[in-house]
Amino acid sequence: MPSSNGFNTRAVHAGQTPDPTTGAVIPPLYQTTTFAQDGIGKLRNGYEYGRGTNPTRDSLQSQLAALEGAEHAFSFSSGLAAEDALIRAALRPGDHIVLGNDAYGGTYRLINRVLADWGITNSAVDMSDLDAVENAVKSGNTRMVWVETPSNPMMKITDIAAIAAVAKEAGALLVVDNTFATPYLQQPLAFGADVVVHSTTKYIGGHSDASGGAVVLNDADLAEKVGFIQFAVGAVSAPMEAWLTTRGLKTLGVRMDRHSSNALAIAQWLQGREEVERVYYPGLADHPGHELAARQMRDFGGMISVSFKGGEQAARTVAESTELFTLAESLGGIESLMNYPSEMTHASVKGTELAVPENLVRLSVGIEDVEDLIADLEKAFASL
Repeated sequence: MPSSNGFNTRAVHAGQTPDPTTGAVIPPLYQTTTFAQDGIGKLRNGYEYGRGTNPTRDSLQSQLAALEGAEHAFSFSSGLAAEDALIRAALRPGDHIVLGNDAYGGTYRLINRVLADWGITNSAVDMSDLDAVENAVKSGNTRMVWVETPSNPMMKITDIAAIAAVAKEAGALLVVDNTFATPYLQQPLAFGADVVVHSTTKYIGGHSDASGGAVVLNDADLAEKVGFIQFAVGAVSAPMEAWLTTRGLKTLGVRMDRHSSNALAIAQWLQGREEVERVYYPGLADHPGHELAARQMRDFGGMISVSFKGGEQAARTVAESTELFTLAESLGGIESLMNYPSEMTHASVKGTELAVPENLVRLSVGIEDVEDLIADLEKAFASL
């Protein structure tokens, strides 16, 4: 698949060669755990055992690499499994990670509570403050800088190229969690990032029916290490999950266009509501990261956070009063979701410097008719 092809062309065709036996346009789902050998040590096209390789997973990995403009991609059973494999492949006990003070709660829990027992240390800083990042980096010890942009859930925007320069000077890897933006809206490797990670459960799968994660990169040596962890530890995406993710990824571009346009309309509506204290959406001109996001991103995505003047009770009331916006964990599906981060996605960081304001809700804006979504919110606001 030529890299010169457009995004949507690559999304539809990368890793999707018609089946050589039947000509099936959609490659089959290889729902198998093992593969017949042509003799001892004579593998047919390199396939041996499902934990190691599977044609369906290989197709997804080719697709992911093509869309991020990378040489290598690895598909895992979840986003956190992908992150864990990357960190263990790249770091050793005693190494230090600098991450955003608005990181996803699960990422922080993995680094601060699970990998801390392995000897990994961390510092959380405001990634939009370049001086703070430079001060947090420990020369000779910081081996990884971890960025989410837009961040979850405060929607902060980080200058990827600027942070890449800081990381390079320190000899550290820059990892960008591109889950919110997706490869359609943002290409971190093109701005100097070393590695991109995804929860493919979210926008890439796009239909709330398949869990998964991905590590995408160009460095061949690090890719070999990640591949070894993927095989040796075994947190791989199952064939059905990989097949569903591939199916979803083919429509990522058209879905993200709709997610983005709906989110902008809702963010503008929220700005006019007297119940609202602040709207966090990088597509708004008054967002502090708006101009940077406009340079780094094709569009501004489908995620909005909003804080309420009525405090925690107002946020909880709205979160529990919508119908089209379903109160649920996760994000990035075709359906709209409502989340109360302080007690849901970010409950693990309560009481830390990453704690989320209790008057904040997070919206994952779906692809429904935006007029219906606004009417749903209007009805919920009437409960305040």
